[in-house]
Formats: sequence, structure tokens, C-alpha cells
Amino acid sequence: MDNLQLIQSKIYEIRGQKVMLDFDLAEMYGVETKRLKEAVRRNIDRFEGDDFMFELTKKEITELSRTQFATLNKGRGSNIKYLPFAFTELGVAMLSSVLNSKPAIEINRGIMRAFVAVRQMLSNPIESRVERIETQVKELKQYMEEVLVDQNDINDDTMMQLELINQTLAELQTKDRGFKERKRIGYKLPGCEEEEKK
Repeated sequence: MDNLQLIQSKIYEIRGQKVMLDFDLAEMYGVETKRLKEAVRRNIDRFEGDDFMFELTKKEITELSRTQFATLNKGRGSNIKYLPFAFTELGVAMLSSVLNSKPAIEINRGIMRAFVAVRQMLSNPIESRVERIETQVKELKQYMEEVLVDQNDINDDTMMQLELINQTLAELQTKDRGFKERKRIGYKLPGCEEEEKK
């Protein structure tokens, strides 16, 4: 799984928004969740509004652990003492200004690409994806037909060659090869010579 897919697997839909949870972001940035939350709280004015960040309720956490992911069952986030923050795409972008380090900026670029990829995937109408698949199926059908035609041509050629071989063998069998009666090999017994002459 490459980085983009890994990041995409950590994007969840909560309250109708695509979000990433604080413990996943902290893991990616290489900081403790506690430190990430402290940085956010120190700069809370940057994250005002649910379109940047919101805190999950206990009910949402329970629902998420049953439906969308198993991260809460093992590893980071398994023993939740405090309710996690959920960061939207805007919140993740703002987070990079709060965690002003080179690794945070690099990680943030990847996260932004993942959000964009998810958005593009969702915005592409299903019809266009279906059309693309139909085109691929048609191309595969055409290719298979060409392969079958080629195979039939090979079979026809092989059949002609086998018929020629059979004809040649039949001609060789019917041809007089000029074999003469040979003398028998072995001992001649007295009295048996007369029987041979007859």
C-alpha cells in the first residue's frame, strides 16, 4: 500500500464531511496525540467552526468503531481517554501552520493530495466509470476474437499439414518397394528341403 492509499484509508466520513482523526494525524506527523491537541488548543482561533475541526461524541466513536474502521480496537487510539478531534480538509491545511516543521509540511502535502483524490473519485460520475469499463470490455472482446481467429487459422494450417502427412504415409504403404523373397536363415534339416521347394 503506497502513502496515498494509506492516507486515503484514514479518511472517514463523519457528520457528512470527510475527516481525519487526531491520533491518525499525530502518527503521520510523528508526534504524540497529546502534543498535537495542545498545539491545536493553543491556536484554537484558527480552527473555529465545524468546517475546520470538531470533537467527536462518545456515540460517534462507538458508531465508528463498529462501522468504518478497526483502528480503535488496536494500536493508537485503542484506549481513548479524551474524545478525538476530527479535522476536515481545511483543518488539516490549517494544522500544518500550527505544526510548523518540515516533516509536518511534507506529510501535509500527501494528506492534501489524498483529500483531493477522494474528492475527485467521488465527483467523477459513475456513468463515466461505467463507460470506461464498458470500453475496456469491448477492447478485450475484440482482442479475444482476434486471438480465436488466429488460433483457427493455425488449426486449419495444422489440419492441412496432417492430411498431407497421412496422404504421404498412405502412398508409401501402397508403393511396391521391390522386396524379394529372401532365403530363410537357420539350419537346414535333412528332409525339410523338399517341403520348402513345394
